[in-house]
Amino acid sequence: MYRAPVKDMLFVLQELAGLEQIAALPGFEDANSDTAQAVLEEAAKLCGEVLTPLNVTGDRNPSHWHDGAVSATPGFGEAFRQFAQGGWQGVQHPVAYDGQGLPKLIATPCIEMLNASNLSFALCPLLTDGAIEALLTAGTEAQKQAYVPRLISGEWTGTMNLTEPQAGSDLALVRTRAEPQDDGSYRLFGTKIFITWGEHDMAQNIVHLVLARTPNAPEGVKGISLFIVPKFLLNDDGSIGARNDVHCVSLEHKLGIKASPTAVLQFGDHGGALGHLIGEENRGLEYMFIMMNAARFAVGMQGVGISDRAYQKAAAYAKDRVQSRPVDGSAKQSVSIIHHPDVRRMLATMRALTEASRALAYVAAAHCDLAHAHPDEAKRAEHQAIYEFLVPVVKGWSTELSLEVTSLGVQVHGGMGFIEETGAAQYYRDARILPIYEGTTAIQANDLIGRKTLRDGGAVARALLDGVAHTLEALGAQKGAAFDSMRRYLSAGHQSLTAVVAFVIAHAKSDPNAVFAGSVPYLKLAGIVLGGWQMARALLAAAERQAEDPSFYGAKIATAQFFAEHVLPQASALEASIVSAKGDQGVLALTEDQF
Repeated sequence: MYRAPVKDMLFVLQELAGLEQIAALPGFEDANSDTAQAVLEEAAKLCGEVLTPLNVTGDRNPSHWHDGAVSATPGFGEAFRQFAQGGWQGVQHPVAYDGQGLPKLIATPCIEMLNASNLSFALCPLLTDGAIEALLTAGTEAQKQAYVPRLISGEWTGTMNLTEPQAGSDLALVRTRAEPQDDGSYRLFGTKIFITWGEHDMAQNIVHLVLARTPNAPEGVKGISLFIVPKFLLNDDGSIGARNDVHCVSLEHKLGIKASPTAVLQFGDHGGALGHLIGEENRGLEYMFIMMNAARFAVGMQGVGISDRAYQKAAAYAKDRVQSRPVDGSAKQSVSIIHHPDVRRMLATMRALTEASRALAYVAAAHCDLAHAHPDEAKRAEHQAIYEFLVPVVKGWSTELSLEVTSLGVQVHGGMGFIEETGAAQYYRDARILPIYEGTTAIQANDLIGRKTLRDGGAVARALLDGVAHTLEALGAQKGAAFDSMRRYLSAGHQSLTAVVAFVIAHAKSDPNAVFAGSVPYLKLAGIVLGGWQMARALLAAAERQAEDPSFYGAKIATAQFFAEHVLPQASALEASIVSAKGDQGVLALTEDQF
């Protein structure tokens, strides 16, 4: 059973992400600690009592397709109704469109819980959130009024239609065409694949946001436009009308997230799917990136959530499973495996990586809120730049580490972990998609280098490194083993990340292969060091409050020490693979024919 770690979430919100600072922003005055606690506790009930029991059900009895219609896993429809009626789709969306108007910082732990409890289910509101963001940013007021309140209410859900059989990450190859009509609408023709929750029976309508080309569009990504193509057309009064010419022709059979229907959608088999342009022609990719950035952050939260779920299950199993006598001779009979040092190491790794990725993501969410609501324009721009820098790290690092964490979860279970009935394997299978969709880890790493490090000459990266240096100064005033370890290894990590940022800036033009051969190691290095920075801040806060709750804060201190001693040392190795060895020489040493 999944139990949301509400106490740890509140600790991160208050001590690391600066909830009080967010609550002081215009429009967020009610977003205080009491509100956060109440919201998180209610979310924990829904996720623990309603969604968690459906997780295994969805894996064993996935959504299925029959004659163009898709039926969700039994129980999902009722769970979605409870989710929608509770207002959970609208937590972070504007009050003007019937949302709750709460900051992203409070919405983020709710999203984590949703993903931890049932990853397949959570994908439906994730895509709807992205559609809402795109419409709020680029839609006309009429489009916003027609669609956003019903997406927020859960009456309708949203999708994102980018990928085609010949166009994966390279959207310049998109061929779906949009033919303009005399009344200002468009008729769309084409095929889209990998459409998450592209067809289902949980909502009255599905609002597809579709990338397509108009007849005279320029070649490449500069000629892509974005269209609203609902499953059911809207009547003049806003009510649901006739069925649109968009149909699900099949569902994919997948390694994991089986309850989430991944659809192949066909547009225009019977005269053309009716759609309406969002914003201006040929700016579709720009608008879609708004949706993708929202989705990328949310996928990072999927990594955090599935990691925590796997950790909780492994820890419970390790306390219960009796196997072998302790190596120190402290007992003559077999003991539960949590007494064995290597099992402790695995569990501590799972816990430390999960807590660090959670902290970094919540801090990023706070920067997003400051970017949107701070009264000072310059401050908004500053926080937006930090948030944009952190998004590929949150997405890339949190999802990559989720593979390690869920794999360790299987390992803790031993042979039983390989047996589906124990449930540990499902988390491993479900997690495998996370470093792939919404932009692979390599795409996140290229973004981190190109748009986030090189474009400003490393200014944001250096600002974050200054923050790490400030925390190192604070650590210097403290005594104890945990502080000594954190100071030593975070300092080394700070030096490694500083060196790599300088290397990227110095060599990007003269030796791009050397820089981009190390792009994913750079992303992982940034995650480890910036995650370690948050663990150091958590260590400082926990030490100050340890007397209030010795067990909880003592665990925070011990976990921070473990991260310092067992995770942060990886930073120097990553630096060596990027800088010292000029990683492209080894990467490119084998010729194409030698592979």
